[in-house]
Amino acid sequence: MFLRSRSSSLSFGDRQRRSRWQLPGWFWLILGGVAAGAGGVLYLQEQVLPPRLSPEDSARLTAAFGQADADRARLTAELGQKNTNLEAALAEGKALGAELAGSRAAVTRLRDDLASVIDALPPDPRGGPVAVRAARFSATGAELAYEVVLSRERATGKPLAGVMQLVVTGASTRTNETSATLKPVSISLGSQEVMRGRLPLPEGFRPQQATVKILDRPAGQLLGSRVLVVR
Repeated sequence: MFLRSRSSSLSFGDRQRRSRWQLPGWFWLILGGVAAGAGGVLYLQEQVLPPRLSPEDSARLTAAFGQADADRARLTAELGQKNTNLEAALAEGKALGAELAGSRAAVTRLRDDLASVIDALPPDPRGGPVAVRAARFSATGAELAYEVVLSRERATGKPLAGVMQLVVTGASTRTNETSATLKPVSISLGSQEVMRGRLPLPEGFRPQQATVKILDRPAGQLLGSRVLVVR
């Protein structure tokens, strides 16, 4: 009986030692959860998510990103430069606008001054719808330089379209002709106008006098005329 009792006590001690090495149930639950989570992550990486980049793909992606960033910086710099150029152009346009306004004011003053000078000239003795107020002619080589001042008293808003015909008289060293009709010049006359230019003369012709004829068209109705000396 003593032996059985000892045997029983030994068996109980052995059970106590063995129970010390047994893991609790909650540990196995955590371990199973970790394993399931790892398996889920692997499944997602392999089956659901896009494939992971290889080192070569990652290097190419990094290079592409660097190039894109460099392009972005370059475009930002270009945009800044364009904005600077635009601001400079706007400032220049503003300055040109002010200069243009000043030029227009100067032109208006000159027109007013010209109108005052023309009004002070003697009237055209022959009258007519268009008055030849003054003229100056000079023969230079084979050309006749002219400056003719015209005015129209009853001018309306629409300019008068017509032609100026010069008929010169004088002498020719080559022929017996004493007069020459020069090429007509188109005019658009408001209330006042100063015509300037040069017209070719016949070869060897020396003009002494010029008749200014204002016509509504070539060989048309006479609107005004005046005879003046060629200097």
